[in-house]
This record gives sequence, structure tokens and C-alpha cells, in this order.
Amino acid sequence: MIRINLLPRKRRSEQKTAASQGWLIAVMLVLLAEVSGLFAWHSYTESKLTDQRRRNAEVSAQIEQSKKLVQNHADVKRKLAELRAKEEAIAALQSARTGPTSVLLELARILTPGRGPTVDPAKLEELRRDNPLALFSPSWDARRLWITKFDEQNRQVQIMGMARDGEDVSEFARRLSLSGYFMDVRLMPGKRAAEKAGELELVDFELQSKVRY
Repeated sequence: MIRINLLPRKRRSEQKTAASQGWLIAVMLVLLAEVSGLFAWHSYTESKLTDQRRRNAEVSAQIEQSKKLVQNHADVKRKLAELRAKEEAIAALQSARTGPTSVLLELARILTPGRGPTVDPAKLEELRRDNPLALFSPSWDARRLWITKFDEQNRQVQIMGMARDGEDVSEFARRLSLSGYFMDVRLMPGKRAAEKAGELELVDFELQSKVRY
């Protein structure tokens, strides 16, 4: 009788099958890892692409808005120029309507006994401290001076009149110089004149100045 022992072959076959299954599992794990990696990379790139598209859309919107602003720039400049011209015209009309009146009221205050020019209090205090002789005299009798002509052209003023003496003219000029409504006051050469009725000797004077209003 012949006996054949098949046990070692069976074991070798089982070992080969196990090894094949191990390689298959390893290959499947590698493939699964690659698929997972590809999926993760795809998700990452898709997110970056979406973010980039959003940024591109924002930039495109800004570009379109800038184009609209540039297209309307000339029209906006024209409208602004028209508005400024209207504002300047209104301001000029308002100034022409109220300015001369304010100057005449200031002149009336200067020539009113017991009153004086409109002076900035800080400037008045500085003059009182540094140069008292530049202050106006509160006791001056403004009735010692008469104005015969007041002419204003383009804010250039010419004032002509008569006074009892030169000190009255100097006081009047000093008050004009201190006033916030007059500037660059200049006393022109004057002369003495006699009043015909009473033969009272008077002084003719002329002042030139600029006005601000």
C-alpha cells in the first residue's frame, strides 16, 4: 500500500492564499489612501478656487463701480462748478446788500458822541497795554467834524469833510484804523479853510481807506 502525505502541500497552499490576501489588502489600503488624499486635495483646491472666484467677483464689481465713477466724473465736476458759482453769486449779492449798510452804521457809531469804533477786545487790551497812545479818546466830541463826501467803489472808500482842527482829523483817522470795518487808512494832505458865514477857521481833510464786509 502506498500512502501520500498531503498535509504540507495544504499548508503551503494556505500560506500562499494568506499572502495573496495580505497583498490585496495592502494594495486596497494604498488605493484607499490615494483616493482619500485625492479627495482631500480636490476639496482643498475647490475651496481655494471658490475663494479666488469670490475675490475676482469683488474686484470686478469694484472695477465696474470705478468705471461708472470715472464716466460721471466730468458731469460731477460740472455740477460742482455750477453749485460753487451759484454760491459765490449769492454770497456776493448778500455782501453787496448788507456790506455797505454795515459800513455806514459803523461810521455812524464812530461819529456818535460817547461811542466809538467796533474793535476786537483782545486787540484793544493789547493796545492798552503796549501803546496807549494808539487808543481812541472816549471824550472826543464828534460834533467837531463833518463829513461832506463818502464814496465807495469796489471796497475802496474816499471820505472828505471839514473839522475844527488837525487833532479832530487825527482822532477820526485813529478811530477808523481801529475799526474792524476799515483797513489801510491813509490821511491825505489837508488845508485850512474859512467858513464864510462866521469866518470860522476849519480844516479840510480827505481820507482814503479799504473796507471789509
